[in-house]
Amino acid sequence: MSTPIIIERVFESPISKVWSALTNRDEMKNWYFDLAEFKPEIGFKFQFVGGPSPDKQYKHLCEVTEVLHEKKLIYSWKYDRYSGESFVKFELSQIENSTLLKLTHTGIETFPKDNKDFDFKNFNEGWNFIIHTSLKKYLEI
Repeated sequence: MSTPIIIERVFESPISKVWSALTNRDEMKNWYFDLAEFKPEIGFKFQFVGGPSPDKQYKHLCEVTEVLHEKKLIYSWKYDRYSGESFVKFELSQIENSTLLKLTHTGIETFPKDNKDFDFKNFNEGWNFIIHTSLKKYLEI
């Protein structure tokens, strides 16, 4: 059964600022991962390394699959040398002078069940921290 992670958060920031945080490599490193390169262009492939501890790291392989400027960004999310593929979607909506961000991560169930690092709970905790703590702190300074 496929259960997506869905997280919504209103930021006291204009859409342009939130979009820039989601798509500008120099800004992403302040709240997300320090990517070597990133472009919000369909077909752009990027990768980064991350994991639960310094000695347990995974190479993430991603590809941008959809872009609607200041509205939507979707990319695939896989792991080098592991089966499975998921998709991360960021959607933005203007609410007066604020921005509603909706993150949806689907396909987590396609990752190997025998690897506890790929448990749904870990993704859910990670995304909640990234959106509600890291991105909030970055955008609302």
